[in-house]
Amino acid sequence: MGRKIGDRRDGTYLKKIDSMHTIMPLMYPNRCDNEAFISECIDLTPIKAYLDAKNASEPEYKYNLFQVMVTAMLKTITLRPKMNRFIANKSIYQRNEVSAAFTVKKIFSDNGGEALAFIHSHETDTIDSIHDEIFRQVSLCKSADEKDQSTAAMDVIQKIPRGLLKVVGAIARSLDRHGRMPASIIATDPYYSSVVLSNLGSIRLHAGYHHLTNWGTTSVFCIIGEIKKRPFYDDDGNVTMRESVDLGLTIDERIADGYYYSKTIRLLRKLLEEPELLDGQLKEEVEY
Repeated sequence: MGRKIGDRRDGTYLKKIDSMHTIMPLMYPNRCDNEAFISECIDLTPIKAYLDAKNASEPEYKYNLFQVMVTAMLKTITLRPKMNRFIANKSIYQRNEVSAAFTVKKIFSDNGGEALAFIHSHETDTIDSIHDEIFRQVSLCKSADEKDQSTAAMDVIQKIPRGLLKVVGAIARSLDRHGRMPASIIATDPYYSSVVLSNLGSIRLHAGYHHLTNWGTTSVFCIIGEIKKRPFYDDDGNVTMRESVDLGLTIDERIADGYYYSKTIRLLRKLLEEPELLDGQLKEEVEY
């Protein structure tokens, strides 16, 4: 089906939605002014057992928590399509694909460079195909001789004389607002994905709030914190110490309502409590 009037290259304009969600972008046009923050604590016991089983055959690139989180977020957004909406230029759109993005640190040092990784998922993907794609992109990002497209474009823009940079910035913001930024420049821009993930635990930081941006189209940001032990209580009040991780989710509250978000978090928790569900295709329905 071809693009209709009002559609963007990356999304379909939504005309038939309720009046509240039509009016909200007009009254509250900035994404950063409409953030809802959700914090979740995840017991890692089932994930650890799952990863041990996946790594029993000693694959070249081991399965890890981050891959589980990326796959769980992609599956959640695939099954909860309103989470894949975005608002641009005071209009609401349904994104044409489900994607995830993250930053890769080339070397863990103060002067180590960063690169951008972008996962374009398909409904038939499983954790195995996502694992392989993450491996491919991380390997590419950590190569000293390779640069992702968006970083390469920024390197070129950086060379523009300072006096012209403000003009270039104003033009870029206008193109961004109307969905006309050149694809080559934003090819790996994380803020054009369905969800941006940041694994702060890998640099020994706790999970917490991360703002959205008015640039781009991302409506969901997921922070993964540091793994730590904490007490868990059963129904009888007995306590056990288990490894856990905190998640911080920042969401554009204009794309859906509180009940929809609640069910979305319930699905995400289900996938993390039963990670074997990630062996199935992203489009496979889950009871939760």
